[in-house]
Amino acid sequence: MRSDVTVELVKSSASDADVLFAARVSTLGEQSLEELQKDPERSKGLINYLMRDRHGSPFEHNSMTFFISAPIFVFREFMRHRVGWSYNEESGRYRELEPVFYVPGESRKLVQEGRPGKYVFVEGTPAQHASVTSVLSETYEQAYTAYQKLLAEGVAREVARAALPVGLFSSMYATCNARSLMHFLGLRTQHELAKVPSFPQREIEMVGEKMEEEWARLMPLTHAAFNANGRVAP
Repeated sequence: MRSDVTVELVKSSASDADVLFAARVSTLGEQSLEELQKDPERSKGLINYLMRDRHGSPFEHNSMTFFISAPIFVFREFMRHRVGWSYNEESGRYRELEPVFYVPGESRKLVQEGRPGKYVFVEGTPAQHASVTSVLSETYEQAYTAYQKLLAEGVAREVARAALPVGLFSSMYATCNARSLMHFLGLRTQHELAKVPSFPQREIEMVGEKMEEEWARLMPLTHAAFNANGRVAP
C-alpha cells in the first residue's frame, strides 16, 4: 500500500532563454539566436510582459518529460489534458500488474461538505481514517486475488485486469511544454496567488506540486512570472 505519488524529471530541454529567442524572432529575425548566449535575467521584464498580456506561443519552445507513478484514477483525470501533452502508460494488456494500491495518508481530508460547485473538504475522524484503510485494503486484496485466479486459469491479461480497481498504481511518461504545464497547474493545484480558484482532487494536486518543483528549477523566471500574474496560463 502507498499513500504517496512519485514524479521524476527524466529528460528536459527547457530554459528561460527558450522563451526569449522565440519571442524576439518577430522583431530580430535570425539575430534572435543571440538570446541563447545572453543572461535571461536581463530580459525578465519581457517574460513578465508576455505572461501578463498572454502572448503564449513563446512558452511552447521547450520540453519536459516526467516519469510518474500514481493511482489509475489520477491518470484518468490527468489525460483530460490533451493539448501540448504526450503520454505513454504501463499496459495491463502486455504485463502482469503488480499489487501496489493507494490508501490515503493521515493528512488526506476525507469529508466533503456543501453542494457541488460550492463545497470544502474537512478532516476525517480517526474512525473514518481507520475505516477507509481497512475497507480499501480488504477490497484491494479480494480484487487482486480474483485477478490472479483468472490469470492462473489462462484468461488473457487484458480481460483479467477488469477485476482491478482504479486505486491500483500505474506508471507513465508524460511530456509537455511550459505553456501546457501552466494550464495544468492552473487547474490542478490550489495556490494563494491564483486569480482563478481551483478545487483539484488532492492526489492529482500532489503530482502537480512535484512537477512544478522541477519546472521552477529549469525556468525560474518563467515560473516567477506565472505566479506574479495570477497563475493563469498565457
